[in-house]
Amino acid sequence: MSHPFDAQPFDVRWSKLLTGLPASVDLEASVRSCGALKRRRSVRDAQSLLRLVMCNAVGHLSLRGTAAWATMHGMALSNPSVLQRLKRAAGWMGYLVAAVLAQRIPARARGGGAGFCLRLIDATTLSAPGSHGTDWRLHVAFDLGQARISEVELTDVRGSESLSRFDLKPGQLALADRGNAKALDLARVDDKGADYIVRSGWNATRLRSAAGDDFDLLAAVRDMTEHAVRELQLSIALDRAEKHRLPVRLVVLRKSEADAAESVRRARHASLRHAKTPKRETLEAAKYVFLLTSLAPDEASAEEVLALYRLRWQIELLFKRLKSLLRIDELPNKDPAAARCWIYANLLAALLVEDQARLLLDSPPSASRFARRPPLAVARTPLAA
Repeated sequence: MSHPFDAQPFDVRWSKLLTGLPASVDLEASVRSCGALKRRRSVRDAQSLLRLVMCNAVGHLSLRGTAAWATMHGMALSNPSVLQRLKRAAGWMGYLVAAVLAQRIPARARGGGAGFCLRLIDATTLSAPGSHGTDWRLHVAFDLGQARISEVELTDVRGSESLSRFDLKPGQLALADRGNAKALDLARVDDKGADYIVRSGWNATRLRSAAGDDFDLLAAVRDMTEHAVRELQLSIALDRAEKHRLPVRLVVLRKSEADAAESVRRARHASLRHAKTPKRETLEAAKYVFLLTSLAPDEASAEEVLALYRLRWQIELLFKRLKSLLRIDELPNKDPAAARCWIYANLLAALLVEDQARLLLDSPPSASRFARRPPLAVARTPLAA
């Protein structure tokens, strides 16, 4: 039985993988411009370096295992030499990830009843070996209509979640969790002509009435019964002086008694885990779902806003695939450059897999069925089913 790595560097399988890269990418020119291959001893060309990086990251080989594999394939490298190659290749791998994302055709904007182009936005955390906290944060925008990643940004722990990281355009609808409920970010999305549905907490933003008066959120929803839905036309203060405000629509869902009790329990646990006493307002707010949206009632009813937001879990499934299948969170060492190389290499693999999956989605019967439905209708149908 032959080993999967027994093939030569330019065999059919490797050539097929390279065809997934954009035709505009010149591997040799890019590896020189990124400074990833200054010394060509042992590793003589860009393809050999790319294969080395992918075997280490996607193949989950240790430095010793990677060095052994490289030696078997004519690249005599020691463990320290492999580490140095990986560190220098970090910027180049980031360039390749950006190149693959750049070639993806943006979805059409809304118009003529075509619906919305849904962008699911969230971030996931990655930790170095032995770390008990967050070392890296991967910010992702997922195109639900195309079923693939549209934008990505890698930051260290100081890079907070923000809608401003993404190039939202008119006709696009961003669905994001409560970490993105920031007044100035929402205002920037509105200025770009895009729309948003963002989950919020009871004190994430300074809510005011539509006229600018003080507003008590919890008092306004306290009389709601379980499963009840309510919407309010409000505004958000954008500065301390409250000279500038952003009109918003708040959609509220009262959870069932069982779900509310579980949410209260999790809120208590989260506070105790950080050695804090949970606030009364926090426990009361846990019984509701608060969604801020720029959509007008004639564009989406309150029930449709809630249904659209439920689609956000598709990006949670994406993170689960990245971590359970590609194991992108199992960083092999603490070196920042090597870690970035590892993460980018696994991202590149994920993007190439998505492109292959698109070949199935674009073929009958899937292609003909989805082509007849506008994006918003496609979003509603599975939920109704």
